[in-house]
Amino acid sequence: MTTRRGFVKLAAASGLISAATPLFALSKLNVGVGTYSYHSLSIDDMVIQLNALHIREIEMSRGEFMLMHHPQDQLFRDTREKLDRAGIRCVSYYAATLKDDQDVENAVRFAKLLGCSNITGDATGSILNRIDQRLTQEKLTFGIHNHFFPNTKFAYESPEDVLNALSTLSHTMGATADTGHFASCGYDPADAIRKLAPRLRMVHLKDVQTKGGEVNVLLGTGAAKIPEVMHELHRQKFLGLIAVEYEKEGDVDRDMVQEITFARNLA
Repeated sequence: MTTRRGFVKLAAASGLISAATPLFALSKLNVGVGTYSYHSLSIDDMVIQLNALHIREIEMSRGEFMLMHHPQDQLFRDTREKLDRAGIRCVSYYAATLKDDQDVENAVRFAKLLGCSNITGDATGSILNRIDQRLTQEKLTFGIHNHFFPNTKFAYESPEDVLNALSTLSHTMGATADTGHFASCGYDPADAIRKLAPRLRMVHLKDVQTKGGEVNVLLGTGAAKIPEVMHELHRQKFLGLIAVEYEKEGDVDRDMVQEITFARNLA
């Protein structure tokens, strides 16, 4: 794993640190990070790398925070303290699957402990009405997350799947659009972003090697049409978080420098 000094040196060599401040300041699109990208690091090491990349907004999507792992409140309190000290704002909490009222209550509590305004998940059926009610009460929003699973039909694969689920729900409920998963499922990610525009809460900016596969590749090198996606987000004047996600095991330091550089150059 790269040390703090080594990572900063790497980022500088790639031109990210010298360019990051003006690019970020002038950007009309808000590029951040989905923290699953750093799931192999400790929270402390993740914060070091987020700071080196000048990331100021994130979605908390690390596995140990997801509902199915039954996290405790103290994990969220401790992490919030570290993020606050670093000047990093957690704007969304990825809860994963919400199945019942207790999941909804836990997701709301965890999101508030992190200081989030949005929750992302893949709830289906009648629980969506309960989520709508509770999050409206709490002045939070919810983003339905599309997903690709090999050899398995998932409830939310196409933009139409998401829009159909949202059709009877209030505008508390929206979409967290994952460009990589749309591409994996065989849908044009830029077209999906266009269709979801009225309900788009945030974007998981991800590229994949090919349709029908789930191997992540560097932004702009795969099937997810990332330049077209960013062009569409500019057209919408999208103000939400565009969270770069890179699902790869092992050391991702060098890759994340390239990912953020590429995204910011299009922002």
